Amino acid sequence: MKKTSILLLSAIFIASLISWSPTQKSGPIEKTEIRNIVFMIGDGMGLGAVSSAITVSHHPLNIERCNIIGLQKTFSSDHYVTDSGAAGTALATGNKTNNGAIGVDSEGKSVKSILEIAKENGLATGLVTTSAITDATPASFIAHESSRNSYEDIAKDFLKTDVDVFIGGGYDHFAYRSDKLYLIDSLKARGYKVETTMSAVLKSTSLKLAGLIAPVNSPSHLNGRGDMLPASSRKAIEILNKNPKGFFLMIEGSEIDLAAHAKDETSLMEETLDFDDAVGEVLDFAQKDGHTLVVITADHETGGIAIVGGSIKAHKVLLDFPTNSHTAVMVPVFAYGPGAEKFSGIYDNTAFFQKFLTSYGFGESK
Repeated sequence: MKKTSILLLSAIFIASLISWSPTQKSGPIEKTEIRNIVFMIGDGMGLGAVSSAITVSHHPLNIERCNIIGLQKTFSSDHYVTDSGAAGTALATGNKTNNGAIGVDSEGKSVKSILEIAKENGLATGLVTTSAITDATPASFIAHESSRNSYEDIAKDFLKTDVDVFIGGGYDHFAYRSDKLYLIDSLKARGYKVETTMSAVLKSTSLKLAGLIAPVNSPSHLNGRGDMLPASSRKAIEILNKNPKGFFLMIEGSEIDLAAHAKDETSLMEETLDFDDAVGEVLDFAQKDGHTLVVITADHETGGIAIVGGSIKAHKVLLDFPTNSHTAVMVPVFAYGPGAEKFSGIYDNTAFFQKFLTSYGFGESK
């Protein structure tokens, strides 16, 4: 019996020596603090758009730098095929809602977004888009309306939540309104520096910036938008990063969706590559910063894009669009930085909200 006990203890001791390495550190493994989250949404950007962009590009996409990949389900509370309002609301608030609604649940009750909760917790916040800032996706993070088309009401919602930086189109919804209110003055009264050109936006030194650079939507990349999206993304980070507590920033490449609706292969590739340029700006910052989580996804897929031919060597694709509308196919998720592992797997679009709360380490609201 004694001999057996000695042999058992010896075996345990040897096993512990094998499993221990002199390079291992004693004590708990340190977890990198997440101070910033950048949530990037390619509107309508499914795997077909991403795969096509990888093929036509003459260099690896920035999005390929992400080491964590997932898939998210996009259906809304009342339709299997979602619209951008319901999808944006699910992404921003963790709540399913009906197609056409923004910032409310399926019963019409207002629900807080991750941007609003980040602001409550002292973080800086921002929105960047190539569409109107009052359009469905950006509006889902700051407005609470039964209809995504209530653009003038959505513009008034921007006076209720003190978002630090917003850059996009939509000037007319603040300035030329049916109620004759001139909300540009209201923004200025709240401390915003209001700029209407990209050159002025990029030169601004204000910590509160409203960049309303187009009457409604910005022009397409092919029609002269230039590097508005990557440059605006870089500018927003520059301003928001001055808050020592951290920030939340949503960036949308809006016109991937419009190109797919139009079944326009050329514009689709231009818009997807432009969005990827913005991804590059964000990932470069995140890599240097070390405390920034970057999550890239879509609100839904548009066009049912199928790659039916092409050449990797020639950097060409031949696409087929079975529909000019949205589809219900799952869309990809790419994540980079501390906490990126939370975004692997298959999950619902409502899961982002809780994952973001957990990443920041604060509760839903004060």
